[in-house]
Amino acid sequence: MRTVFSAGLVGLLFSLGLGLAGMTRPEKVIGFLDVFGEWDPSLAFVMIGAIGVHLGLYRLVRQRTSPVFSSQWFVPNKTKITRSLVFGAILFGMGWGLAGYCPGPAITSLASFQQQPLIFVISMIVGMTIFKIVDRKFKFNR
Repeated sequence: MRTVFSAGLVGLLFSLGLGLAGMTRPEKVIGFLDVFGEWDPSLAFVMIGAIGVHLGLYRLVRQRTSPVFSSQWFVPNKTKITRSLVFGAILFGMGWGLAGYCPGPAITSLASFQQQPLIFVISMIVGMTIFKIVDRKFKFNR
């Protein structure tokens, strides 16, 4: 129960940060990605701040034998760059650039009760489902 509560609390904190940083506003994200037009560098400061906090705290936190609310660490162990990773990153970037949303901010934006984030999240879920079906059939991620 503590794990679920702490995950919910972290998710809430993350969504508040996304909202305060403007990451839930597609026009802000698209302005950041428009490096050859009217570039808005403000999200770069959000990223720099997030990376700074991560770099500062990751080593400190990882000195513990386990997380505070779990018995083990859940850290990715795959380090190989694969074709499916590169292809997925390209698709993710294209979707982010076209829609102005990535998954976290899109889910956070559902709280606005607007149609655009709802369509994006539904499309994202459909795309993930299609990928799972295709991946099971052709074994891309093996």
